[in-house]
Amino acid sequence: MTSTVPNAVQHTDAAAPPITMFGPDFPYAYDDFLAHPAGLGQIPATEHGREVAVIGGGLSGVIAAYELMKMGLKPVVYEADRIGGRLRTVGFDGCDGDLTAEMGAMRFPPSSTALQHYIDLVGLQTRPFPNPLSPATPSTVVDLKGESHYAETIDDLPQVYRDVAEAWNACLEEGADFSDMNRALRERDVPRIREIWSQLVERLDNQTFYGFLCESEAFKSFRHREIFGQVGFGTGGWDTDFPNSILEILRVVYTEADDHHRGIVGGSQQLPLRLWEREPQKIVHWPLGTSLSSLHGGEPRGAVTRLTRTAGNRITVTDATGDIRTFRAAVFTGQSWLLLSKIACDDALFPIDHWTAMERTHYMESSKLFVPVDRPFWLDKDETTGRDTMSMTLTDRMTRGTYLLDEGPDRPAVICLSYTWCDDSLKWLPLSPKERMEVMLKSLGEIYPNVDIRSHIIGNPVTVSWENEPWFMGAFKANLPGHYRYQRRLFTHFMQDRLPEDKRGIFLAGDDISWTAGWAEGAVQTALNAVWGVMHQFGGATDATNPGPGDVFDEIAPVELPED
Repeated sequence: MTSTVPNAVQHTDAAAPPITMFGPDFPYAYDDFLAHPAGLGQIPATEHGREVAVIGGGLSGVIAAYELMKMGLKPVVYEADRIGGRLRTVGFDGCDGDLTAEMGAMRFPPSSTALQHYIDLVGLQTRPFPNPLSPATPSTVVDLKGESHYAETIDDLPQVYRDVAEAWNACLEEGADFSDMNRALRERDVPRIREIWSQLVERLDNQTFYGFLCESEAFKSFRHREIFGQVGFGTGGWDTDFPNSILEILRVVYTEADDHHRGIVGGSQQLPLRLWEREPQKIVHWPLGTSLSSLHGGEPRGAVTRLTRTAGNRITVTDATGDIRTFRAAVFTGQSWLLLSKIACDDALFPIDHWTAMERTHYMESSKLFVPVDRPFWLDKDETTGRDTMSMTLTDRMTRGTYLLDEGPDRPAVICLSYTWCDDSLKWLPLSPKERMEVMLKSLGEIYPNVDIRSHIIGNPVTVSWENEPWFMGAFKANLPGHYRYQRRLFTHFMQDRLPEDKRGIFLAGDDISWTAGWAEGAVQTALNAVWGVMHQFGGATDATNPGPGDVFDEIAPVELPED
């Protein structure tokens, strides 16, 4: 178990295939698509060297550009800030360069199988991430209402926590056919997945996470719901998600997205950076030794300031330098709100229903603060209790979640003093990094009165509030009740034969277009959808032995709810 309040029944059948984040909305095996020796498809030789705009240099944009380059197209990548997007790894001024903090994505489940393809491709290593009560976490302290409990396993916590765990399991079984869906996903039983999920979408699209709990007999106790919100499952408390659609939460638990997390050794930003520099051995049109970096002279083009449709149904891009280029196809991978604010856009770019969906996108706020310390002092044993001096901490105090990250007993280490979402994140927004640190140290001092954390700090804090980042304006999408239809429009946008001819040519991709937003896997999957869409637009096709997501779309398309 990796969770404080575990998921429903864990399946350990060694013969069953690993679960993947390919479902339940669109149960397409992206990992098989990527692994197939035939590759992702081909375009006619007459189109080789054709430029395609890729707007956004995060993971989705870099993967889309990399795969389009391999097909023989020439991606032109635009990036307003830095390669990596929300895969952002930073250092600490004056400290060893190997000491880093993950400001965005920092933990990845094994069910992210398409993401893992690229992690392996560029030769990165992963290791277990120290979530609450995971095997990688020596100890966890749960501090609620001024009362702290030290635990190495869930069995060390008071009975009420196990009661809450059992309530969550029962709630999922009774209200969402958990075991049946988990089995279908493991077996990649697409008809059964679709049968279960279509019924749940119709029944639960208008339901909040909190409302789903309240309807369960297992959660009739407010105290149980309160503890569950503050402690949660997998990565910690989930009460900031209580207003969101229960469908969003079911996607997470069905696909085990919150279980068995691993971090990328050296930092997650290495993945897009290495792909940017990578010289693929199997490439069409371009000579061996070609990389995205070499096609761009080392750096992507700057921020996009305007997007318009021009004669011949072309997409015209203006960047911050005033340079204007026109393309037959473009892939937009930034957060969709940028199209409503930072980038001047023609209404003609998208159908009105897609504009509505973008306007209705709901983003979660999120903030983190890290400090470097001289060593992992938390592993010192308290002489009186024999316990770790400090532990991974879940609390209802301002810090909410505190993570302890080390590289070995005699090396400098890092503490994520606080990781928060939504209203908890907004509380930090007006404060400077040092002001944030002082509040956090005060809160932690109340939990660990005999621990002088400050004496171990060896550098200035680093922090982020994603809602205050001008090219993001939020951490990740999270659908509210009733948003399923909007998400379906955005996710299926790559199927452009279904659009009017004058609305084709620009393809949406990225984390907030995916069904599993907040996870890097969604960025990968939507990038591959967009690659298929661009290939199709240029007259290309996949190999018959390796059909792409668009080829099988009609068989596995997300359930469509009535619009009336």
